[in-house]
Amino acid sequence: MANLIQNLKTFTEKPITRPEKRKLQAKEFGKVAVLFGGRSSERSISLQSGENILNSLLQQGIDAHGIDPDENLAQKLIEGKFQRAFVALHGKEGEDGVVQGLLQLLGIPFTGSGVAASALAMDKARAKLVMNGLRIPTPVFGVAKDIETANEISQKIGFPVSVKPVAEGSSIGVTRVANLAGIAPAFHKAARYGDVIIEKWIDGKDFFVSIIGDTVLPSVEVHASSGFYDYQAKYESHETKYLCPAPISLAKERALRALAYRAFCALGCEGWGRVDLMQDESGKFWVLEVNTIPGMTSHSLVPMSAKAAGMSFDDIVMMILEQTLQAEPATELVGEVAQA
Repeated sequence: MANLIQNLKTFTEKPITRPEKRKLQAKEFGKVAVLFGGRSSERSISLQSGENILNSLLQQGIDAHGIDPDENLAQKLIEGKFQRAFVALHGKEGEDGVVQGLLQLLGIPFTGSGVAASALAMDKARAKLVMNGLRIPTPVFGVAKDIETANEISQKIGFPVSVKPVAEGSSIGVTRVANLAGIAPAFHKAARYGDVIIEKWIDGKDFFVSIIGDTVLPSVEVHASSGFYDYQAKYESHETKYLCPAPISLAKERALRALAYRAFCALGCEGWGRVDLMQDESGKFWVLEVNTIPGMTSHSLVPMSAKAAGMSFDDIVMMILEQTLQAEPATELVGEVAQA
């Protein structure tokens, strides 16, 4: 992890001090199901995230068991007599409220956002409508169910545009389109996953802000060698650069984290998550989306932000699980850095 983070040496502030809490015993969590894998297009990433989380819990003495959800998930949870669940599923059937609804029905406390917030955040179009209504800056967009509509929307918005599935993550099915000729192939690529959203492409810098419980972590600025932080840059490339904390002024960092937190709360999210943003050439921040179950792989951003804030991977995994005992809203900006 350390070799992936470029700007870590600039983090000179004292380590974060958290209020003293009674040290929880592993037995207080009971039997924990770690749900990962699943049937979405993000299965491979979920397998990595889940394995990391499961190993962390086991190392900390938690009675944790990995479960790869299928049509018999409810039966496995009941017969296994699980007392809580750590949801590490990405994409459909795991991040969209489906599994959360099942767990709620079974009375099993689970990590992360509830049913409604999970479903809303997964639907990029409806999430953006909510953010627009609350004056949270997000790029102009439209939803297209056919190529003709996609052409009309893109011309109305103005090129370049981003063409992507309404309900997918990990940049799956996303294409940057510079002219009308590129809309049709981009539409077909995205439409394999359902409805398609056409969004104004923001040229600028990628920023990511992670939230865990009552903690808004230091932001990460990402530089992809291709200029586009796509699936390959996120999970396969060793050339992607991560600047954490981001090399921006303290004022900008505070504004960035405050905006991310507003977006997180606007969708009713809780527990933990990550907000993806862009900063345009004028310096303005734009919210792209809110992820309710971010990746926890070796290249993922939540662990990087936590490290910059003085927390280990084991720390944040336990912080997330602890919220199944008593949930708390995210209210605190921590780990601020005075930077040039």
